[in-house]
Amino acid sequence: MATIARPSHATHEVHNQAAPLRPANFFALDLALQEALEREGGGWAYDRVHVLGELVGRPETLAHSERAERNEPILRTHDRYGHRVDEVELDPSWHALLRTAIEHGLASVPWREARDGAHVARAALFSTWGHANGGVLCPVSMTNAIVPALRAGAPELAARWEDRLTLPDYDAGALGGMAMTEKQGGSDVRANTTVAVPTGDGTYAITGHKWFCSYPPCDVFLVLAQTDAGLSCFLVDRAEGGMEFQRLKDKLGTRSLPSSEVEFRGAVGRLVGEEGRGVKAIITMVNHTRLDCLLGSTTSMRHGTMQAIHHARHRAAFGAQLVDQPLMRNVLADLAVESEAATAAALRVARAFDDPQQGAFRRFATAVMKYHVCKRAPQHAGEALECLGGNGFVEESGLPLLYRDAPLQSIWEGSGNVAALDVLRALVKEPEGLPAFLAECELARGGDARLDAHLDRVQADLATLTPQDAEFRARRIVEDLGFALQGALLVRHAPAAVADAFCASRLSAGGAGHAYGTLPVGVDAAAIVDRALPA
Repeated sequence: MATIARPSHATHEVHNQAAPLRPANFFALDLALQEALEREGGGWAYDRVHVLGELVGRPETLAHSERAERNEPILRTHDRYGHRVDEVELDPSWHALLRTAIEHGLASVPWREARDGAHVARAALFSTWGHANGGVLCPVSMTNAIVPALRAGAPELAARWEDRLTLPDYDAGALGGMAMTEKQGGSDVRANTTVAVPTGDGTYAITGHKWFCSYPPCDVFLVLAQTDAGLSCFLVDRAEGGMEFQRLKDKLGTRSLPSSEVEFRGAVGRLVGEEGRGVKAIITMVNHTRLDCLLGSTTSMRHGTMQAIHHARHRAAFGAQLVDQPLMRNVLADLAVESEAATAAALRVARAFDDPQQGAFRRFATAVMKYHVCKRAPQHAGEALECLGGNGFVEESGLPLLYRDAPLQSIWEGSGNVAALDVLRALVKEPEGLPAFLAECELARGGDARLDAHLDRVQADLATLTPQDAEFRARRIVEDLGFALQGALLVRHAPAAVADAFCASRLSAGGAGHAYGTLPVGVDAAAIVDRALPA
């Protein structure tokens, strides 16, 4: 019987797929971050950030992140003999990522290098390494933030711990964490039931349960507990015992990061701040970590924008590259505008942390921009994912991780409602905050008529705000303030194409729709995309 010859066809040739984005220097590709670093006074750290940009853009850094996410933390409460050990087993890749962050000064630059622009430099470092893994930045953020809280509330404890907390040495240094929230209270920390009882030697014995405690391997924690004088803040040294970790949280995102529940059983606490003024004592730490929430969401937007543009440049459909198709170009440009607006605002707020004279602006702007940028990050991540289509829905693309992690910053250190209400409280308790914020926005007055009109509307709305409707309107008020600062910064500092697109879509009545990719006709989308990711 004759053999029928069948034609052979290659079935596994890969074509019309984007090449890997890495290796690349993620800082060198980020023109908006480079310019903001220089503009806000941190230009002296350019070379440091450039080095970190090269590290974060290496394929092996991505492999570390994927492995840390895949091999999730495991809590070991007891050893084989039944002794309590309360240890968390973490993948070596987690330690590699955290080591790099610590040894490049992400938790120490402002404190070990007291120079102009130190917080700006640290913000750029933090944002750049955020491309590696979002979970790793949690202990970095808390360790950085605990230092000013100790300086302000317990100088003797700061003298004891600061050298280790700010040491850029992963093995010899120390990490700081916090334990505030409880299952019955959440953000309402005044409802806490954890109790601290004086022992007679200047310390307190702390007993209670914390619903969230991050991150268990830390060396010291700031803890809120009730005394006879009211809610108070304490420093707890884990090595002194009394902390028993009950379980690790099964979370939506940042799954590489072990977040825990903890029982305090007579843990030794040392007072930070005044007894009964625990919120005041810990708010210094919270304000610094809120800045990092803003930075984290900014990095999320930047990463999503890079991935979307890179894919669109290397993927063809319906006879043309995606990046050359008008509607996709609209989406990409809109994502890029959002990313640059977040970058400009985040580093401007960071600069306010460097200048004691900007305290009023710093406190008000941190609350406004933490709410505003963090609220917009999840939608941004979802749209970036969709730019890759089905490829974006696959774990190997990295976009599902970005999407899962994106909501965290809005929840951490006060969810959206808490952040918005904090702004309202600041209007009353710190009346100098709003004028300082608006004065910054007014520096751009005359640069764009749409921005001028938006500033007029914001101020008119605030002038007519009544106590009866203030809380109901809180989110819209804060959103309008956030757009005002971003618009002012872009009008003053960004290329005309970026500033025009922002004002046309975010500040003009009826200028754009609610989804990304609804920029009005006339914006220079191609120029915006080319700036966002230089070819």
